[in-house]
Amino acid sequence: MSAVALPNPIRAVIFDMDGTLLDTEAAHRDAFARTGEAMGWPMSDELLLSMVGIHRDENLRMLAERMGQDFPVDQFYADSDALFVAALQAGVPLRPGAELILEHLARAGIPMAIATSTMAPYAQQRLEAAGLLHYFQVVVTRNDVDRPKPDPQPYLLAAQLMGVDPVDCVAVEDSHAGVRAGVAAGIATIMVPDLLPPTEELMLAATAVLPSLHALRDLLLETPAPD
Repeated sequence: MSAVALPNPIRAVIFDMDGTLLDTEAAHRDAFARTGEAMGWPMSDELLLSMVGIHRDENLRMLAERMGQDFPVDQFYADSDALFVAALQAGVPLRPGAELILEHLARAGIPMAIATSTMAPYAQQRLEAAGLLHYFQVVVTRNDVDRPKPDPQPYLLAAQLMGVDPVDCVAVEDSHAGVRAGVAAGIATIMVPDLLPPTEELMLAATAVLPSLHALRDLLLETPAPD
């Protein structure tokens, strides 16, 4: 993989959701850790981090492989989902700078989409609870694709639904699987890490690796909006 330059002008921005705009990955990891511990199946930090940004089908495969066929996966997901929902009941937290970058793009007239591995309707509900749903013309969820991240299909579908060529888009991601998906789609992909630091491979493949969404806003200020 090699880095793609930012398009000039940028005609659309496609965001990942959890860990990129919504500060939910830590709550998800905590729910998994607490549930595994309570069930007598403690999980290592390495396993928990390896599941970040991965869709549930793949997580099921990983858990079966790592925990064994006796692992009570249905109970695990029922209990961990309950903990995660309870953690979000007080409000869906945003990543720092999320509203800033979305407002900047909205004022610049740049269309926005979501490409997430979260299922519908939970993705839309989470965005609405966070007060962000109205920013997006398109929300592509796990339900909408046959091949989720790290496959490029979610990003290609989002670009298609917006009527924008992928080469004119920017993807914003926090996870390794998400960056690989954006890059494979031929999109200039910017990584804003959350729980996972970038690997050397992703440092080379990503258009940029930035410390925050504030830094992303500053970078995009230098790029003209579409006519």
